[in-house]
Amino acid sequence: MRTISLIFYMSFVITMNLSAQSLPEVSSGQLIRHEKFYSEFVESRNIDVWLPDGYTPENKYAVLYMHDGQMLFDSSTSWNRQDWGVDETLGQLMDEEKIKHCIVVGIWNTPKRHMEYFPQKALNYLSKKQIDSLMNANRGEGTPKLFKGGIISDNYLKFLVTELKPFIDKTYATHTDSGNTYIMGSSMGGLISMYAICEYPEVFGGAACLSTHWPGVFTVENNPVPGALLSYLREYLPPPGKHLLYFDFGTETLDNLYEPFQNQADQILKEKGYGEKDWITRKFEGADHSEKAWSRRLNIPLLFLLGL
Repeated sequence: MRTISLIFYMSFVITMNLSAQSLPEVSSGQLIRHEKFYSEFVESRNIDVWLPDGYTPENKYAVLYMHDGQMLFDSSTSWNRQDWGVDETLGQLMDEEKIKHCIVVGIWNTPKRHMEYFPQKALNYLSKKQIDSLMNANRGEGTPKLFKGGIISDNYLKFLVTELKPFIDKTYATHTDSGNTYIMGSSMGGLISMYAICEYPEVFGGAACLSTHWPGVFTVENNPVPGALLSYLREYLPPPGKHLLYFDFGTETLDNLYEPFQNQADQILKEKGYGEKDWITRKFEGADHSEKAWSRRLNIPLLFLLGL
C-alpha cells in the first residue's frame, strides 16, 4: 500500500510539469483550450473543450464535464503516458449513432486536487478528533498532507456551476438543462462527481463515478471516511426518476479496496428506489486503477448516460 501511495503522490507532483502547456492531439473532433480560466473560488486552471466532428453552432449539444482534464485525450501529454481515449470512444459512438451528440469539458486538476475533490459536507458526519486526524493524513511516509489548506470541494463545485457552466453555455451551442448536463470522473474524481449530483441535482442529470475512491485517504484500517461518505449519500442522494448514476470498480491495485464500500452504496441506492433504468454498478475482474483500465470500459458509462 505504501508503494501505491508513493506512486500516486509522485504522479500529482509531476502532472502539471509534464503536461506543460502542450495541446493534446485528438484522433477525432477538435480540441480548444481556455488557458488559466479564472475563478473567484479556486485556483485558475486550463479548460480543454472537445468538439465532435461536424460540430456546428446551428445544432445544440449535450455537455459532459470531466475531471482530471490532463488525462483525457493524449497519452503523450500525460504524466504516466496513459489517457482515457475520450475522443476515440465518443467519436465512434456518435458515428454509430448510439449516443447523443455532445461536447466534453475537460477540467484540469491542480496540486490541490485532493482538497477540491473530497466531498466537504461528509465532514459533518465525523467527530472533531476524526477530522483532526484526517487533516494530518498523507499518501505515505515523507509525503505532504493531503488536505493542507483545508477541504474546498464546495468552492470547486461553485466554480463549476456558477462560473464554468455559464461560460460554456455562452460560448458553445449547448443544451443547458439538467437532462443534457453530465459529470464524470475516476478515483477522487468519482467522489466529486457523486458529490456534484447530490449538491446540484438541478444542474447535473447524470454522474459517472469510475473506481470511486471511497476510502478518501490511502488506508482502510480504522478509517471513518467511507462511513461518513455513505451517510452523506444516504441523506443527500436526489430522488430517482430524473437522474442517472453509474458506479464501477476493478479488483486490482487501489480498486481492490472498493467493493465493500460500493456494496454499501448500492444498498442505499436500492433503498432510495433506484433501479436499472437510472442506476448501474459494474465490477471488472482484473481491472486496475489506471487510465488504461478506464479507457477500456469508457463506452459503458457513456452509453448509459448519453445513450439514445
